[in-house]
Amino acid sequence: MAKLLILMGVFFIVAGLLWMVGDSLGLGNFLGHLPGDIFFTRGNTSFHFPIVTCILISAVLTIVLNLFFRL
Repeated sequence: MAKLLILMGVFFIVAGLLWMVGDSLGLGNFLGHLPGDIFFTRGNTSFHFPIVTCILISAVLTIVLNLFFRL
C-alpha cells in the first residue's frame, strides 16, 4: 500500500511539472478551448464545461496507465 501511495505521489508531481511546462509552451491556451467544449455567457453569468478536453485527457491517461501497469 505504501509503495502505491509513493508511486501515485510521484505520478502527480510529474504530471504537475508537465502541466507547468505545457503552460510555458502555450498549451494551456489549447486545453479547455477545444471544439466541442461547452461555453455559455449571458449577462454576468458564464458557464464552461470542457467535455472534449475531459474525453481527451481520459483517453491519454487510459493508454498511459494501461502501458504502465502491464509492465
